[in-house]
Amino acid sequence: MRAYPTSELTSPEEPIMKPQSVLALIAALILAGAPLAAQSTPENTSTPKSPPAGGSSAAPSAELIAQGDKIFHGPGNCYACHGTNAQGSVGPNLTDAEWIHSKGSYEEIVAQVTKGVTKEESKSGIVMPPRGGSTISDDDVKAVAAYVYSLSHK
Repeated sequence: MRAYPTSELTSPEEPIMKPQSVLALIAALILAGAPLAAQSTPENTSTPKSPPAGGSSAAPSAELIAQGDKIFHGPGNCYACHGTNAQGSVGPNLTDAEWIHSKGSYEEIVAQVTKGVTKEESKSGIVMPPRGGSTISDDDVKAVAAYVYSLSHK
C-alpha cells in the first residue's frame, strides 16, 4: 500500500469534491442507470395479456394499452414518425377513424406493425419498416397495437 505525504491530502476544512462536481456525478449516475431501471421494472418484465385473436370484438385491456403507450413513446420509436400525440408527422394520423392500409382491427394493426408497409403497398408513398425499424418483441408489438387501436376506437 502506498503511503501519501500529508501535504497531498486535503485539510478537514477543504472538501474533497466541489459541490458542482458532486451534483454532476449524481446526475451522471442517475442518467446512466435510467435505461437499466426502465428495462427491469415490473411492468416491463410482465407479459401483457393480449386480446383474443380471430377477429374478436373484445377491447384490449387497460394494462396492455398502458404498456403500449410506453413502448410507442419509448423503445418502439413510433412517435418519431407518427408524432408524440400520434396525430401524424411523416407517418399517418393514428387517432382518427381513417385507416389507410387496413380496416383498423386490433389483429390487422398487430400484423401491420409486425410486417411493416413496403413502398409497393404504401398508398401514401411512405414506407414503414417492420416493427417501425425497432427491435421490439412480439409482445411489445401487441401492446403497441393495443395502444394504437385505443386511440381511434374510443
